[in-house]
Amino acid sequence: MTEKISKQKVYTLLVEVGRNPGDGLPKGASGAALMCYASGIDEAEAVRETVAILKQAEMAPLDVSGYGTLDERLAEGHDIPDDERDLMARALAENAVIVAQITPFFEGKK
Repeated sequence: MTEKISKQKVYTLLVEVGRNPGDGLPKGASGAALMCYASGIDEAEAVRETVAILKQAEMAPLDVSGYGTLDERLAEGHDIPDDERDLMARALAENAVIVAQITPFFEGKK
């Protein structure tokens, strides 16, 4: 039996989210930026899957910026550490969306 070759790739996405009840963001945050690694046949599928997962998590996706696949990022000269590559490999192996980092936004007076 031959091994099935996956057509899936992993895309690096930056998702901006607003507030939603039950989203788990810190009190006082106006939203957040989420660095995600998402598998998909193409970037459009990776974006759709990421938005769907975030909505299931009661988050409010507002905007998604795509930064391409590992190969595309390397071709652009990005320095990609091993821990980031490990998360990308996990997203591919599990056909998943991995939220690698959440940076809350705070507006107004401190």
